Amino acid sequence: MADEITLRPVREDDLDMLDRLAYDPEMNGEFGWFGWFDVRRWRRRWDENGMLGQDGGTLIVDLGGVRVGMVNWRRQQTTPAAYCWEIGIALVPGARGQGYGAQAQRLLARYLFANTTVHRVWAATEAGNIAEQKALEKAGFTREGVMRGVGWRDGAWRDGVAYSLLRTDTQA
Repeated sequence: MADEITLRPVREDDLDMLDRLAYDPEMNGEFGWFGWFDVRRWRRRWDENGMLGQDGGTLIVDLGGVRVGMVNWRRQQTTPAAYCWEIGIALVPGARGQGYGAQAQRLLARYLFANTTVHRVWAATEAGNIAEQKALEKAGFTREGVMRGVGWRDGAWRDGVAYSLLRTDTQA
């Protein structure tokens, strides 16, 4: 693939794009709009820690100096002695369907394995979001199963699909 993406920390001038990715129904796409909520969330997180903390963070997906989306992660406690990272992604409409999502999720998993002691990175997507499922598989994630009725969107409960990547997987 000729166009390689990179991940970088969020800058203050990225906040408008993050707001649009979260709150603009046109920008969100079919599977990303969950209604209006906490419209100051990104700005509070920026003011608090620049969007990089012990329990998670956000990075910008950059394509040749152009921001095309974001990836994030958050800590999920699995036992009293262990946790994993749950990751997410949002790309601007023009960047979807070109392989950037798979690249970004692979880079994020590598970053988390290189810089934290976590053994498991996981992601979930709506069962109907075939493009995201393909991106996760292309990034090396393994499909674990269907979670029935796990998410509420657009007036209905939706099934989800869980994927994981372990530190010991050969793709990591």
